[in-house]
Amino acid sequence: MIPVSWTVMIPVKPPLVGKSRLGPATPERAALAAAIALDTIGAVARARGVGRVMVVTADASFAQRLPRDVEVVAEPRPAGIDAALGRAAARAGDATPRAALPADLAALQPEELATALEDAAAWPRAVVPDAEGCGTTLLTAAAGVPWRSAYGPESFSRHVTLGCHALTIAEGSGLRCDLDTPAQLAAARGVLGARTLLAS
Repeated sequence: MIPVSWTVMIPVKPPLVGKSRLGPATPERAALAAAIALDTIGAVARARGVGRVMVVTADASFAQRLPRDVEVVAEPRPAGIDAALGRAAARAGDATPRAALPADLAALQPEELATALEDAAAWPRAVVPDAEGCGTTLLTAAAGVPWRSAYGPESFSRHVTLGCHALTIAEGSGLRCDLDTPAQLAAARGVLGARTLLAS
């Protein structure tokens, strides 16, 4: 079997405004939001099958902190997840399969993503729900399949309506563990990335 090389697109809000449900807008929360994003990006970059990592952000200072092998897609201003992913997808083209992940999966293990991408490769479009079953943590499109996304409230069901196959991922997987609240952060503490642990 020929190995599949995925392009993974990750939209990142400026840390000063990101992760607002984790607490008041302070330098400490901004540092935590940046740490969560960097741990997420690092896990993605180490996952088997990922050939290209694209980070979409309007924050030039955050972009400067990314590893050199991560491709930055600059936004003039934050315009929402769908717009950010549309910008990245236009640059990526559709010659290879593409995947999108939020930047708040600091509990993600590279092997979890690699396994999910292997499963997703069997479908034109695939989706993974968050722990609550309402949101979306992984969205994919096969090579040659136009990119489509519909993030926002109840995005998981909207992506299924778009024709995405729902992948079966264990409830405890870091791939389903988005970190929006202090309770979620505390529950994932045992498997958080090093930067997030230090910042929290």
